[in-house]
Amino acid sequence: MQRKAYAPHPEARVYAPRRRVKESSTGRVAALHAALLAALAVGCTSNTGATGSGTDAKAGPGTKSIAQPGKYRTLFEPCGSVGSSALKDLLPGTVGLPDKQQQEILRGSASSTFDTDRRVGCAWKSDAPDASHSLSLDIERVVSYDPAVSDDDRAQELFTEKQIAAAVPVATEAPTASASASAPVSGTPSIDATEPAATLGSRMLNSIGDAAYLDDDLASAAAGSTAQRRTVSVVFRTSNVIATVVYTEQSGHTTVIPESKELQEKAQHLARNLVKKFSD
Repeated sequence: MQRKAYAPHPEARVYAPRRRVKESSTGRVAALHAALLAALAVGCTSNTGATGSGTDAKAGPGTKSIAQPGKYRTLFEPCGSVGSSALKDLLPGTVGLPDKQQQEILRGSASSTFDTDRRVGCAWKSDAPDASHSLSLDIERVVSYDPAVSDDDRAQELFTEKQIAAAVPVATEAPTASASASAPVSGTPSIDATEPAATLGSRMLNSIGDAAYLDDDLASAAAGSTAQRRTVSVVFRTSNVIATVVYTEQSGHTTVIPESKELQEKAQHLARNLVKKFSD
């Protein structure tokens, strides 16, 4: 007898055994790496935001803030900083000289410095039978190499050192507004014709830069000479710059002593004008 071939029912489902796919080690490492990156991102995000401390967040906790740089980054040309009319007043020996000789004196002689963005200077001198006068400027831009000390603070340190070396009293306390309005600050009197000579000595000055002092020195013009020479120096600080004005008069007569009042007034006036040039 002939057998019939078996045919499956058309709606019957064919079941095949499932094969488990083994997860590769590479996949597990990638998943772990992604999870770690996500955790780090959450941690960094939680540490950011305004704290009001002014410290850069990327500096990390415990990192000291860097002090601010000074206001001035360059210096002006010193020999051209004093006008010709002012120089003629400071150097009366130029009056009556031929124009060419006068211009040569008023041009001044620039100081030789390594970096004119850091230090500059200029000097002038005129001679006359009655007296000789000389003027010099020295201007230094101070830069602090300590990241914790600002340029201004370093400039103030150097200014104080100069002040102590000149034996000028160091101000220990600023006067109150009411005291300043009612009376002059001790040690910093104004100059007028009624003031005694004692008040014209070395002292602190007001209204010239951030800090200023005046040094007045009378000495013999040279060893063995009876001629007198008076040197008035006005040193002031404005931000991170220290400027020194030195004005000297040497008498042509042994019996004549150069007066303090006029020399001091002219030196202070020039110093105030220099402060204005820094603001230009």
